[in-house]
Amino acid sequence: MTSQNLKQFLFSLPKWILICVLIGILSGSASAFFLVSLEWVTQFRIQHDWIIWLLPFGGFLVGLSYYYWGESVTKGNNLLLEEYENPKKVIPFKMAPLVLLGTLLTHLFGGSAGREGTAVQMGGAIADQFTKFFNLDNSERRILIILGISAGFASVFGTPLAGAIFALEVLYFSKINFKSILLSFLVAYAAYFTVEFWKIKHTHYSIPIVPELSLNNIIFTLIVGVLSGFAALLFSRSTHFWGSLFSKNIKYPPLRPVIGGVVLAIAIAGLGFTKFSGLGVPVIVDSFSNPNQWYDFLLKILFTGFTLGAGFKGGEVTPLFFIGATLGSALSIVIPMPIALLAGIGFVAVFSGATHTPIACTIMGMELFGIAPGIFIAIACTIAYFSSGSVGIYKSQIVKGAKYKLYQKFQKKELQNL
Repeated sequence: MTSQNLKQFLFSLPKWILICVLIGILSGSASAFFLVSLEWVTQFRIQHDWIIWLLPFGGFLVGLSYYYWGESVTKGNNLLLEEYENPKKVIPFKMAPLVLLGTLLTHLFGGSAGREGTAVQMGGAIADQFTKFFNLDNSERRILIILGISAGFASVFGTPLAGAIFALEVLYFSKINFKSILLSFLVAYAAYFTVEFWKIKHTHYSIPIVPELSLNNIIFTLIVGVLSGFAALLFSRSTHFWGSLFSKNIKYPPLRPVIGGVVLAIAIAGLGFTKFSGLGVPVIVDSFSNPNQWYDFLLKILFTGFTLGAGFKGGEVTPLFFIGATLGSALSIVIPMPIALLAGIGFVAVFSGATHTPIACTIMGMELFGIAPGIFIAIACTIAYFSSGSVGIYKSQIVKGAKYKLYQKFQKKELQNL
């Protein structure tokens, strides 16, 4: 950084600190409201399980709201990535209430979805509004989008370090400078402490036993990493497959979640697959102490991919946690490592593979589970990242770096054609 750039940075720093604090408070408060509302609709569904039969009606409401009012924001997280890479116009604020409503309806009626996408989209929409207030140019808008992603992720999961790094890494550190990095951490903590102020509690996980770093345990961790990468690949492909299938065969968008809702209601309520509805947090928690069935992670991939592909709203990350934790838990039957460690490794490794963010996922694992299992988590997240193919959950994400070069070298073809 030259002396001139340093002076400009210091001169603009008070403005950006104010922006970070405001985005952190607003995004954190939005996430707090979302988490409380999500818990309420989840408990209501559990106590009134008949409501799952109304999933087609919920889907129709979600479909109508986006068809008539949300066409400009229907891309969701991909819109944030596209606006970062090629800024065109400020993200409409209506993205925030629309995705909030759509996600709550999805969970109220029993769809299989997550929450990260909702928080990130709310954070991004809130952050980008400051473009007008402070008359920012395109390069400064990129910083706002980073701040929105960071604040949303950090606040909804209670992981400020991972949130800050995720916002940078998911963009492949493209066009990112020192100021962006500093501000990403600042807004993540502002959003995190805002949620803490509202006394919102996050789910706690524990890995009580961490074995020594032996050759055998490293090999077992590599195996879990590879399998987690394959699970991430399957999840990403599944979500894109169902989305493409619905869009090609059902031309009227509001009808897609209606038909999808009929199928899901029959499967979840009629055939008894209720454990795969909603976030599935109780199943995730249980997987740290009790082995899951080998097919549980596959069914979660199917139900979540179908739910999101049909047009319901919500995130992908918590379902990825479910997939990874249940996969690791099931592997405890054949891999002689502590079940909680295997579940924890899978928890973050599948996420790493699906989002191409091994650094953020490693940090997240240590924030959630402690420093002790950090080396196992880092190994698995890195391997999952390399073994998950080119297709992640975000179609607009730029995939380059080490993975791109490796695939180019060994497969002799363009990564995007894999």
